Amino acid sequence: MAMFQIDAEMLRALPVWFTATLLSLTVHEASHAWIGGRGGDRTAADQVTLDPTPHVAREPFGMIAVPILSFLLNGGSWMIGFASAPYDPHWAQRFRKEAALMALAGPVSNFALALLAAGVIHAGIAWGSWEPAFGGLDEVVASAGGERSALTTFVSVLFSVNILLGLFNLIPLAPLDGHAVVPLFLNEKWSRKWLRLFEDRGASFVGLAIAWVIFARLAGPVYQVSVSALYAFR
Repeated sequence: MAMFQIDAEMLRALPVWFTATLLSLTVHEASHAWIGGRGGDRTAADQVTLDPTPHVAREPFGMIAVPILSFLLNGGSWMIGFASAPYDPHWAQRFRKEAALMALAGPVSNFALALLAAGVIHAGIAWGSWEPAFGGLDEVVASAGGERSALTTFVSVLFSVNILLGLFNLIPLAPLDGHAVVPLFLNEKWSRKWLRLFEDRGASFVGLAIAWVIFARLAGPVYQVSVSALYAFR
């Protein structure tokens, strides 16, 4: 028995999902790099770009293999991926608030992309070309008459993926961005204590496992609230 089955619909949807996910990951990491540079760390200067090439070169497995495999293994219902932007840990230790803002920039950029997608959705509906849809992650909006197109799928995925990617990365456990955001709300003494909790690599693996359990419980309700908010004022 095959591990998974690939049909024509999945093959048609795969490039759309991949393009939206690749864009989301690229914007996320470019935002980290840009805010890091503004705060004084130029380590990731070459990552301040919407060209995915340097991001893929740094993390090809997380940006190409994982998205495609996750999509195929889950019957084309969702896609996940990961990437990273380099930074100077000595700078981060000296400038904890700036480092926290750098970490926050990634999730914020994802929510900004979701808002951009929401604006495009409402524009399409206002022009009479699209109509609301309440299907899966890739069917937030549809063409007039309920038909799906590559464009409506792309915009739907862009909205959905960025809501969920932003949510996941805000969970305050290493190695996620939310862990490094916490010092924004702590003084110097407690910031050091907090960051030391997760210095061990094993603690990061445990943190990621716990974060995934938390995310599994939060993702559905948060996504439903997001879609409801999207159409709340129509």
